[in-house]
Amino acid sequence: MRAIAYSETGPSSVLRLVERDLPQPAAGEVRVRVVVSGVNPTDWKARGGASPGRSTPFDEVVPNQDGAGVVDAVGDGVTGFAEGDRVWVFLAAHQRPTGTAQEFTVLPASRLVHLPDAAGFDLGASLGVPAMTAHRALTVHEGGPSRLAPGALEGRTVLVAGGAGAVGHAAIQLARWAGARVITTVSSPEKAALATAAGAHHVVNYRTDDAARAIRAIAPDGVDQVVEVSPARNAALNAQVLANHGSVAVYATDGGGEMSLDVRHHFALNVRYQFLLLYTVGDAALAAAAEDVSAAVADGALPVGEEAGLPITRFPFERAAEAHDAVEAGTVGKVLIDVAD
Repeated sequence: MRAIAYSETGPSSVLRLVERDLPQPAAGEVRVRVVVSGVNPTDWKARGGASPGRSTPFDEVVPNQDGAGVVDAVGDGVTGFAEGDRVWVFLAAHQRPTGTAQEFTVLPASRLVHLPDAAGFDLGASLGVPAMTAHRALTVHEGGPSRLAPGALEGRTVLVAGGAGAVGHAAIQLARWAGARVITTVSSPEKAALATAAGAHHVVNYRTDDAARAIRAIAPDGVDQVVEVSPARNAALNAQVLANHGSVAVYATDGGGEMSLDVRHHFALNVRYQFLLLYTVGDAALAAAAEDVSAAVADGALPVGEEAGLPITRFPFERAAEAHDAVEAGTVGKVLIDVAD
């Protein structure tokens, strides 16, 4: 089988197309014929490493955490999956040497989720890191809920920072599906159109608007939950718009790794800052996210494509390095690699 692999960290040029033996699933594992592989920022960052030329955690690494395809073989002891099942996978390369940038991948059954017949492989490969991160960000509020479903966020106002990004897009869709009123911030009219297509009720352009005033006009009592991509840059804005007992779920450090907070102001509002990293949230949180995201997919609540607010940029398998470069360059929307027909 063909695979994209690297054996030392560095720029995308370390990726090479190789031929490897077909892997066999062990007990508790499933082999998936990958149709589409999804690329996330975490994939190129892991490949780039802290500095070029460093050794990798395994002799050879196949990148990309997310993907979608068809079950090809099932190991001993696996229940719930059978050959021919359509699935999406998450954290395929977490603490493992092989992700989804290959024609067949083997992974624990716990990292597979059934893909409804009405959902395409592009959608399946776009879930994983973005949708599960968004789920976690929406379920760490002091007053709950810990799970998402229609009505779970009824009466809540959710502010999604950077609504045109992959996680922001999923957060808008999931919050809307769960019944929240959704406000999002963007940096351009083009991104505003994408966030609106994703389902945001209100869109604020922070470059041209007084963002705090605009958000307060929409939510005079403040925002209950913030899904935050840039805590350092947005700390002052969040302080101005948070409601009492409001929470800020931080999933990235765009704009810098340090932030300043007015402690007295946040004391008075009983604010909670919750930082989250999908790789270390624990199995229970991952399982809950997978189940709820799957339910949202079945309800048709997580579409992708430009008409749904998440443009798709795709590359053929042989140009996987270009796909990594596109994500690193900040391509708006989702970058996918076509692995098979």
